[in-house]
This record gives sequence, structure tokens and C-alpha cells, in this order.
Amino acid sequence: MELDDALNYVRARQQGVLVSLKSDGRPQLSNIVYAADDDGTIRISATASRAKTNNFRRDPRGSLHVTDDDFGSYCVIEGDVEVTPAAAEPDDATTDALVDYYRSIAGEHPDWDEYRRTMVDEGRLMLLLRPTRAYGMLSR
Repeated sequence: MELDDALNYVRARQQGVLVSLKSDGRPQLSNIVYAADDDGTIRISATASRAKTNNFRRDPRGSLHVTDDDFGSYCVIEGDVEVTPAAAEPDDATTDALVDYYRSIAGEHPDWDEYRRTMVDEGRLMLLLRPTRAYGMLSR
């Protein structure tokens, strides 16, 4: 499967299963909501304490599995995942990135100040999957 075809497929959706590798080498899977950018980067909001975050800090290899609603087509995007620093201040770069992520998923928030404080309180950060390879079966 061509990477561009897979990226077009995931851009049309927002939900998938993110795979990281546990310390024993077994996969750890998480249902996630994501935003796929024009440059191919796939952005995921997570917290600093999540297993997937710790897994990616140790081993950046990740996969995102995305399927159609009818379960008739799917693709898997593989790549390395960058873990940003956790949001530490309501106006830092990570919090700004989380605002941009929220807007791309859900539009405008009713109270951005509250949202920014919550991102800091929860220790939120961004996982940035940089695709290098794709496979799957797309419906035609």
C-alpha cells in the first residue's frame, strides 16, 4: 500500500487503535482519537502517566490501525512517535499544540482558559506519529 493512499484514508477518519511496545516486547493497544495533518504527522493527545507514553519514551516505534465503520477496509500506519513535554503552563508550546489539536478534532471550545488549565492539571502532552510505512486493504 502506498503511504499517500493510507494517509488519505486516515485523514477521512478520527478514531483508531494505537500500538506501542511494552518492555517485554508485547504490543500495548489503546483506542484513541487522532488528527492527521497535511504533512502526514498524526497527532494524539495523551497524559504523561499513560502506559503508551512511557512505552514510546522507551521505544519510539508505533503503529496506528484504522478501520472503516463497516469493518470492510483498514490500514496500518507505522512510524516513530515523538513524545512532547507535558503541558506545564497554560501558554506554553505544548498547551498551544493541544489547543490546535482540539480545534482540528472538535472545533472551538466554550472556555479556552479552562481548557488550557485542564491540560496543565492533567499533565497532557502530544504524541506525534511520523509515518514511514503503511499496509492494509482499502475498499475501492
